[in-house]
Amino acid sequence: PGHEEYTRNMVTGASTADLAIILIDSRQGILQQTRRHSYIASLLGIRHVVLAVNKIDLVDFQQQVYEEIVADYMAFAKELSFASIRPIPISARDGDNVISASANTPWYRGAALLEYLETVELDPTDQAKPFRFPVQMVMRPNADFRGYAGQISCGRISVGDPVVVAKTGQRTSVKAIVTYDGELATAGEGEAVTLVLSDEVDASRGNMLVAPGARPFVADQFQAHVIWFDANPMMPGRSYILRTETDSVSATVTTLKHQVNINSFIREAAKSLQMNEVGVCNISTQAPIAFDAYKDNRTTGNFIIVDRVTNATVGAGLIDFPLRRADNVHWHALEVNKSARSAMKNQLPAVLWFTGLSGSGKSTIANELDRILHAQGKHTYLLDGDNVRHGLNRDLGFTEEDRVENIRRVAEVAKLMADAGLIVLVSFISPFRDERRMARELMEEGEFIEIFVDTPLDECARRDPKGLYEKALAGKIANFTGVSSCYEAPENPELHIRTVGHQPTDLALAIEEFLDCRIGGQMTPLQRPT
Repeated sequence: PGHEEYTRNMVTGASTADLAIILIDSRQGILQQTRRHSYIASLLGIRHVVLAVNKIDLVDFQQQVYEEIVADYMAFAKELSFASIRPIPISARDGDNVISASANTPWYRGAALLEYLETVELDPTDQAKPFRFPVQMVMRPNADFRGYAGQISCGRISVGDPVVVAKTGQRTSVKAIVTYDGELATAGEGEAVTLVLSDEVDASRGNMLVAPGARPFVADQFQAHVIWFDANPMMPGRSYILRTETDSVSATVTTLKHQVNINSFIREAAKSLQMNEVGVCNISTQAPIAFDAYKDNRTTGNFIIVDRVTNATVGAGLIDFPLRRADNVHWHALEVNKSARSAMKNQLPAVLWFTGLSGSGKSTIANELDRILHAQGKHTYLLDGDNVRHGLNRDLGFTEEDRVENIRRVAEVAKLMADAGLIVLVSFISPFRDERRMARELMEEGEFIEIFVDTPLDECARRDPKGLYEKALAGKIANFTGVSSCYEAPENPELHIRTVGHQPTDLALAIEEFLDCRIGGQMTPLQRPT
């Protein structure tokens, strides 16, 4: 199969795997994808490998070819953490050494593939591991029954044993262990059960019931090894959905610390991860999640990454450890809040997000609207793309990765200004829907107003106030939106402004009228613009 799909299957199915079959074409030997799959298998904690040297019939069953491939692989794999590697020459087409020994390879004295798989001793399940029970569903068939359904990921549990709700720290004990076939006195790893507790606790889907003396981490920041599946690269700063065994939360890769070179295992600096690349990342989640390090628990230590737009699985990760700063940094409750600041200014805060191509008129319209609102006594601030790049974002270029980070920073600043009670006008190209969605989700409901300043590309190029289109079309500017980099137009903006044939002042007044209805309509008459 395509090696990206093979990689995805390896990762998502690895929580219970102890053995991997690495298939090699005898005609081609060790390929990059062989190294990649072997590295990922080692990373996943798979201890035993079968090196299936396939298509041996197409090289005339030559022992020398087989031995050279095995020697190359053994030299490569000595850096990996496999407990055993069993090479077997096979022909999948004709069945040589697949089910039984083949007469075509008299020089091979080992077991056939199936025979080996039936006899290999895998690592036994460690029942001494601390109890972990990710809650999949709360069962309420009637008013008298409340059970927590799921599969025990490790350890054992018995009726009467104490347990703790991972995220809240609530303590209780197991009153009953219920299954389809009846109640059990005890249950262990891999068993699907419903636990009835002695007390009512807050333990919905996404939480875990755990052993009191060995609780998992609960944090919103951690380091992980990430394997990327998607054709679109992974972007630090971009918002994704992170899914664990039972939890789902918005998450951002805050830092790509390094990429792992599959051929040499050297750590290399990188700004993004391409398809099938592996990197070490710091990840921040919108809310704390309960987890273990992957090396301690494969089930509670892995996650997948889902694209917010397509809902496709674009990556998978193995958690290394929580970032301790997540434990040390706490949100400090302030006496003066957003409502108090807004009341003093006699206005409701809002973030007006102007998006459109370079030269579309965003800054001109936003500046005109800022002037109108200021004349009405409104407290505003205008964040302009060029101006911000002179200070806060002066270290960023115009690659796709830097543009993502550019918008992430601006969105956070806009959120702080809205918290101060201001009406914030943000004028940025912001070409990607994901980043605009991320900005929207940072704000409170109804606070974010997306304004699509829609000007055709040829009109923007005709205006070309900074001479940028001429340079971009001549190939002198890379990654220029609309020319060499795409612009993803808003699909459902609050306001769709078409500029051709209209003056900036008229468009600004139209936006002001919209605000009067959208925001001013929620104020008292004395607070509304005259």
